[in-house]
Amino acid sequence: MKRFLKLTVICLLAFSLSNCATILGGPVSSSQKTKPLPGQEQRQIKVGWFIADAVLFLPGLAIDFLTGEIYK
Repeated sequence: MKRFLKLTVICLLAFSLSNCATILGGPVSSSQKTKPLPGQEQRQIKVGWFIADAVLFLPGLAIDFLTGEIYK
């Protein structure tokens, strides 16, 4: 029973630390990984994922921005 509880807690933590865009957004492209230089057009965010992150799990929003998954 303790092993099952540990596994459940680990799975819940892993799921909570990776949010909507990270799980469902697909692979990260090179344009999502690179930060635009000064004078270049800024990256656009995926508004749907942003709203879902803000409503469901606010700290996950930071995770999606750090991984680059929130960007188009």
